[in-house]
Amino acid sequence: MHIKAVLVALLAFAIFSTHDVIVKYLGATFSPFQIVFFSGLFSFPLITLMLVRDPTQGNLRPVHPWWVALRSVCVVTSPAAAFYAFTVLPLAQVYALLFAAPLLITVLAIPVLGEKVGVMRMLAVLLGLSGVIVVVRPGVTELQLGHFAALLAAFAVALQSVILRKIGREERRAVLMLYPALINVSAMGVAMIFVYQPVDLPALGGMAMVALFSFSASLMLVFSYTNAEAALVAPMQYSQIIWATLFGVLLFDEWPDKMTLVGASIIVASGLFIIAREARGGTSKETPVLRTRSRGISAGSFRVSQAMRRADPE
Repeated sequence: MHIKAVLVALLAFAIFSTHDVIVKYLGATFSPFQIVFFSGLFSFPLITLMLVRDPTQGNLRPVHPWWVALRSVCVVTSPAAAFYAFTVLPLAQVYALLFAAPLLITVLAIPVLGEKVGVMRMLAVLLGLSGVIVVVRPGVTELQLGHFAALLAAFAVALQSVILRKIGREERRAVLMLYPALINVSAMGVAMIFVYQPVDLPALGGMAMVALFSFSASLMLVFSYTNAEAALVAPMQYSQIIWATLFGVLLFDEWPDKMTLVGASIIVASGLFIIAREARGGTSKETPVLRTRSRGISAGSFRVSQAMRRADPE
């Protein structure tokens, strides 16, 4: 069953990568705000089905309103920033920067979760962040807004993941899913006043596919994390760099340069070390990286941890 779960996770991340290709195509015509709005709108019926099945009783008043609000802002920010980065930067370069999220989770877990990070994990974080510098190469290549957008997306993913780890046991799943979805559609709806472009049927279908792909891939990750250890499934996210390279070369004539690949390798190696360290126990009590169960940059996706609430032993 573990092998099947790992294969399903690989398929899920391949679908996520295909989702990003569609975003890149749509981004040539439409603003990221508009893509996020429509993909989020299309995901509403799918997420509603999950909410209807929520067996917990209670109201929709958050137990931790400020944390829920901050997390909701992160959920809105991460796809908008990532979608913009996909439209202006090569796929492989965007993925390399997004892969910094586990490193940032480790750092943010210190003030937010009271996590004690050992020397080895902190060295891994510093090494990974040096990989980010290798990818961006400040002073050698011209920094673009897309670089900052990708790093902002990674930071937003990390912060929402740590917040979820902090409050996830006390907040209802309906609260954690509904508020970000409502704020997402509302904020992007306001932004569309300034950036709206008429949407033809093929483009509308593409936005619907973005929602469907992200939701379906998230469900696959639920299956994988339910049937295999997180330490086996989590590293599969790095397979996206392979898809990014293939899609970039075949579809967009984007040939990743040596420094991007070197930097990505450093970031991936650091992330894998942190995952392995948390899986062995190390000095961590919270294992915040292993609890990051979805990419967090897709408007139509949901946090896998929320869907697995009843499956978790905690």
